[in-house]
Amino acid sequence: MTTSSPRQSLALCDSPAEAVALLEKLYKEQIDLITERFARYAKGDLAVGDREQGVYPMISVEIPAAQATETSNLASGRISDINCYSTTITQPTLYRSYLLDQLERINRIFTAKIHVGLSDTPIPLAFAIENAAGGLDRERKDALPNHFHTPNLVKTNDEIVDGGQIFQDDVDSALSLFTAERVDYSLHRIRHYCATDPEYFQPFILFTNYQRYVDEFIEFGLEEVKSGKAEMLVEPGNRVTGTDGNPSCPPIAKPPQMPAYHLVRKDGSPGVTLVNMGVGPSNAKTITDHLAVLRPHVWLMIGHCGALRRTQRLGDYVLAHAYLRDDNVLDDVLPPSIPLPTIAEVQLALTKAVQEETGIDQSELKQHLRTGTVVTTGDRNWELRFEQIAKRLNQSRAIAIDMESATVAANGYRYRVPYGTLLCASDKPLHGEIKLPGMADAFYQERVGQHLAIGLRTIDLLAKEADAGTLHSRKLRSFGEPLFR
Repeated sequence: MTTSSPRQSLALCDSPAEAVALLEKLYKEQIDLITERFARYAKGDLAVGDREQGVYPMISVEIPAAQATETSNLASGRISDINCYSTTITQPTLYRSYLLDQLERINRIFTAKIHVGLSDTPIPLAFAIENAAGGLDRERKDALPNHFHTPNLVKTNDEIVDGGQIFQDDVDSALSLFTAERVDYSLHRIRHYCATDPEYFQPFILFTNYQRYVDEFIEFGLEEVKSGKAEMLVEPGNRVTGTDGNPSCPPIAKPPQMPAYHLVRKDGSPGVTLVNMGVGPSNAKTITDHLAVLRPHVWLMIGHCGALRRTQRLGDYVLAHAYLRDDNVLDDVLPPSIPLPTIAEVQLALTKAVQEETGIDQSELKQHLRTGTVVTTGDRNWELRFEQIAKRLNQSRAIAIDMESATVAANGYRYRVPYGTLLCASDKPLHGEIKLPGMADAFYQERVGQHLAIGLRTIDLLAKEADAGTLHSRKLRSFGEPLFR
C-alpha cells in the first residue's frame, strides 16, 4: 500500500485499456529483470553489491469523496476530499478481462483517475521463476536469500478480506481484496493441489467429494466438445482434449490431492470447473482459500449427506438454507456466531434446476427437495458419539449432516463469492440406514448423473444472473469495501 499523497511516480492513464496494457508491460519488464539477474547469479557473474530487485506494478484509483457512496474516514473525524484506492498487481495478462471489467465499471460510476506504476513491493524469486533453485549447487542455493527476496509471510495474509484495514488512515484504501503477493501464493498452490494451470479455471465452480461425479463430468465434457458446444476439456496435468478428440498427453501418472477439470465453452456460454476436493472441512478450506483469488462468479457444493429426518428418503435432495458450523476450521477468522446469509439468486436457481432436471411436478417438489439447516462436522465418525451431539442436532432443527458444505459457504461469505449447497441423501444414519458398499453402489449409479446435471443446469441459470449484474449480492459486501469485486 502507498500513502494517499499525489502520484508523482505513477502514470495517469486515459482509459482502463491503457492502464491494463501498462500493467502488463511493467510486469513483464520486472520478471525479465529478475530472470536475467538470476541467470547471472547461477553462473556466478552477479556483481558484488548488485541489489536491483524486480517489483510488482501497482494501480491506484482516485475518486472525489463527494461521489463516493461511503467514506470510511467520516467515522474517524477527518476531512476527506479525495478517496484513494490502490493495490499491487501480479499476472495482469491472466487477469486482463477481470481488470478491464472492474475498471470500466468504476469509470461508469465515478469520475475516476487511474494511475499505474511500480510499487516498492519486491516480487519473490519463487513467484517469478518456478523451481529456480532446482539447478543450483548447494552453496549457491543456500546463499539465495542474500540476493533475492523470499515470500513475505508477514504481509501475505487475508487482513483486507477479514476487515483488518478499514480504518488505517495513513494508507490508501484497498482497491482489491488481495495483494499481488497473496495472489501469487494462491496461484502456485492451485497448480500444486489441482494439477492444472490457473488460466484454465472457469468462473463457475462446482465442488464435489466423490470420484463418480468426476467420471460423469468427463463423459459430459467430452460429449460437449465432440458436439461443438465446447472448445476443450482440460484434465489434471493440463491434458487438453479439443474438437479433434485427441488428448494432448496421457492421463497424469500421479493424481493430485484435489484434481480439477475444466469445460471451456464457446460463444459466451458459461465455462464450468469441477473440483473433487475430497472429504473433510480442511480440504474445503484449503481449496477455497486459493480459488478465491481467481474471483469466480459462484461456487456450489454438490455432494452427499446423511439425512437426519425419518421422512427423508435415500436419493432425496437437500437445499441448505442455513448452516450449523461444527467444522471449526474457520472459527479464528469467522466466528460461528456470525450468520451466513443465503443468496436468493442461487437458491432460486438450484430449486428451478432440480425441478427441470427431475421433471417433478411443482406440487410434489417438497417431497423430494428438503430445505433447512445442514450441519457440517469435522468428525467422519460422529455417529459413534451420537449421545453427546443428539441434543444439539435436535435444537438446530438440522435435516442433514456432511463434512464440507458449511466450510465452502463460510469461505464464500468471507471472500465475497456467491455460494450454495445442494446435497443428495446417501444414508440415514440415525434411522438404521448406514452407508454400506452394496447399498451405496446402487444409490450412486442412480443419482450421481442426475445430481451433476442439476448442478450444470444451475450454472446456466446463474450465468444469466451474472450477465445481468444481479448475482453478486450486496449481502456479501461490508463497509469500507474494496472497489474491485
